[in-house]
Amino acid sequence: MIQRWRQLPLDHAFSHAPRVRRLVQSLADQVARVTGVRLLTVPDAGPATLMDQLTVMVYDASATAATPTLADDLASLRRDLT
Repeated sequence: MIQRWRQLPLDHAFSHAPRVRRLVQSLADQVARVTGVRLLTVPDAGPATLMDQLTVMVYDASATAATPTLADDLASLRRDLT
């Protein structure tokens, strides 16, 4: 997914950024609930950093088993990156 993201034209990245941000925030919220940490808003640092934020949240979600739909969510996102 990261390679595909980097290949997207900038206008396509901007059009997909809200969906990626929602997934990142959803993962952050789920991890926070599982670990008992206060919910925080993931900062919007632009499309250039979204894959880094997603990578971190996927790692955290996997480590805490916070979301059983993680693989499906990622696969759906990857299919939509056109």
